Amino acid sequence: MLFNSLEFICLFLPITILGFFGLGRFGFRQAAIVWLVFTSFIFYGYWNANYVILIVCSMIFNYVIGNFIAKQYQFNHEQSKFNNNHFLFIGISVNVALLAYFKYANFFVKNLNLLAGTELTLGTIILPLGISFFTFQQIGYLVDSHKGKTIEYNFLDYCLFVIFFPQLIAGPIVHHEEVLPQFANKNITNFNFANIAIGLTIFSLGLFKKVILADGVSTYATPIFNASASGTLISSFEAWCGVLAYTFQLYFDFSGYSDMAIGIARIFGIILPENFDSPYKANSIIDFWRRWHITLSRFLKDYLYIPLGGNRKGEVRRYGNLMITMLLGGLWHGASWMFVIWGGLHGFYLIVNHLYAAIKKTLHLQSRDKSIWEIACYRIITFLSIMVAWIFFRAESLSAAVSILKSMLSFDLHNLTPNNLWGSPANINLIFCVLWLVLSSIIVWFAPNTQQILWRYKPTLSTKNNEIKNIFLWKPNLLWAISLGLIFFIAISKILEAKPSEFLYFQF
Repeated sequence: MLFNSLEFICLFLPITILGFFGLGRFGFRQAAIVWLVFTSFIFYGYWNANYVILIVCSMIFNYVIGNFIAKQYQFNHEQSKFNNNHFLFIGISVNVALLAYFKYANFFVKNLNLLAGTELTLGTIILPLGISFFTFQQIGYLVDSHKGKTIEYNFLDYCLFVIFFPQLIAGPIVHHEEVLPQFANKNITNFNFANIAIGLTIFSLGLFKKVILADGVSTYATPIFNASASGTLISSFEAWCGVLAYTFQLYFDFSGYSDMAIGIARIFGIILPENFDSPYKANSIIDFWRRWHITLSRFLKDYLYIPLGGNRKGEVRRYGNLMITMLLGGLWHGASWMFVIWGGLHGFYLIVNHLYAAIKKTLHLQSRDKSIWEIACYRIITFLSIMVAWIFFRAESLSAAVSILKSMLSFDLHNLTPNNLWGSPANINLIFCVLWLVLSSIIVWFAPNTQQILWRYKPTLSTKNNEIKNIFLWKPNLLWAISLGLIFFIAISKILEAKPSEFLYFQF
């Protein structure tokens, strides 16, 4: 069930809200939590009911192991430490094995066959939706239990921590201490008009981003990448248009999903962590990874980069740890060498970024006050680097990615004729494409983001006091209600015209 589908917006969400707050209104708090867990299972089972058993078994296993580890931590003797380490190893191994089988087994077998000349086969393995997200979330819970950071939560609240439908399929990846205390709050089932208004506002903005902006610009990205994959020769202008279109599509698609997830959770009185903070406004690759998929970056840093040694064992080891982290982060996105290349590129970018910062520090060239031209230069270089990496993220093969890069670098503008603009070899209208790209760039680089618009009302756990012009600040008044109602109406009208598309991050 998609957030941008009529069955979700008109049936599932209203019924879930009414049931949850209706039970809470009559004092049945526990029943309301059960209802939310039950409807979350319905939401997950809508895709493939068979995998409900998988996620239930995963939750039971991790809850039992996590509680055992947490109890062992209380005993300060060698045997308990021995048990703690071994059960943590077992817990992480089972989770990783589960993820490896469903997501990477055929990938490994395929590459083994290429190397060894064998013909092994595992058949078709259907990837359970959200397995990367709920697996990482529970691994984080086990590690925190090992560190003594958890308490013994009841199983119902733990189920909600894992299965809570707004962030189940594509994040944000939450820590237990961020949401479990909120689920345990006695007032969670009390109807709150402020939460409803804030949640619907964030949801509506996210829906518009997905249905109008992401899906709109995608009509110019997909044909160009498909044409390149099929061997069609595309011009330099087409290549730039296609890559820029995908760059903006992915931005609006993931930003839209993050807003919708945060908005839905807020309706139920749950505040999720920030996951998206205008990443294309980043002035460096380091800054980009502080803004893009923030909760995944945090997970990779806390549970992979730092355990590897982080920056504590010298610069060479630090750069090696960065590269390993980004390679595995790329592989996390999917069983493809293209994702590994994408991760490797970002690892290289980060190393160069850190080296540049170190050189500037050594030469005492650092300055707090940067000119607008210096900032613009950094931002353009960062954006172009990100855009090049997205080519490998999106392309179906290395040859298709290289073909697009060659077309971009050929600068063969002599083929740019009026006829080509209205009907290019990739069968897109390049004039309309340029208009979409101009509109997208204005929104991405100059418009305030959702967290900034609602910062006074703490839309996320990490929202900062981010002052913007008063005209852009959300207020619970008639003008904003009419504006958001119009945005919502436009998005629903678009959904009625065509079948809703999946979010890009659902495939990960």
